[in-house]
Amino acid sequence: MENKIDVSQLQEAVTNMKNEIAKVLVGQEQMVELLLAAILAEGHVLIEGVPGVAKTLAAKLVARCIDVDFSRIQFTPDLMPSDILGTNVFNPQHGNFNYKKGPIFSNIVLIDEINRSPAKTQAALFEVMEERQITSDGVTYKMPEPFMVLATQNPVEQEGTYRLPEAQLDRFIFKIEVGYPSLDEELLILQLADKGVLSHFNNSVQAVLNANDVAHYRNIVSKIFIEKNVLKFIAELIHATRNNKSLFLGASPRASVAVLKSAKAIAAINGRDFVTPDDVIKVLHPVLCHRIILTPEKEMEGSVEAGVINEIVKRIEVPR
Repeated sequence: MENKIDVSQLQEAVTNMKNEIAKVLVGQEQMVELLLAAILAEGHVLIEGVPGVAKTLAAKLVARCIDVDFSRIQFTPDLMPSDILGTNVFNPQHGNFNYKKGPIFSNIVLIDEINRSPAKTQAALFEVMEERQITSDGVTYKMPEPFMVLATQNPVEQEGTYRLPEAQLDRFIFKIEVGYPSLDEELLILQLADKGVLSHFNNSVQAVLNANDVAHYRNIVSKIFIEKNVLKFIAELIHATRNNKSLFLGASPRASVAVLKSAKAIAAINGRDFVTPDDVIKVLHPVLCHRIILTPEKEMEGSVEAGVINEIVKRIEVPR
């Protein structure tokens, strides 16, 4: 740790973004911090919750705080891949085809209710989320930087939804589960709604960062120091998911990298230039909860992914 990294400017920017978002979004501080960490860690986020708990609003507010292009795609059962990615259109004047880009070509893309479209449409996101590019008729088109997908979904047991495949879920750095607000928070929501803040938040929320700022802060986060024993701690936690009798599917190396990147982001957000085991534990659940699958026996017993993750953390020795 000879070369100290100054994260004070980054921390101040994140604090300003939190303050802007807090003008409209009541509670959900943990969700906001994870969303900001995902931006710094170059990841995509899946937000899950019942209808009406401000999933879409949270995604819009994050996008509002960054002065970059934003697009919204409402997933529906009849949506086609070309409606997202774009298509080649014949130009009769020149006798050739021109590629008409779809709404995915933006910096921050909100995909609302991603589980409302069938597998064919969901699969259109595989390449763009992983490689930040799409390929059409042998031609590759790069996404603008920064590029981030914020997707929302209702719980899969609701009627008219299509479960996301494991390969799709693995491309999200976090899955954030949003619950109902408390009684006091609900009262504050009603007060904001009564004042018209919720329906006109664009007038009150200001942009804090631009594209260059995001690139600069991402570079800082990538240089956050992490000790070898903390790296080993991450590896042991992920490896334990592959040898757990309660799990049918464990986490991949992509999950290890996601924990590493997001733990660095959390450290920087909290004003540190080094990662602690607590940073790793803090991001472990949102990184793993959508990547692991319980065995049928454990599902029948009523077990949940969070319980298995907590058991794994208890069994692995925390580095000092």
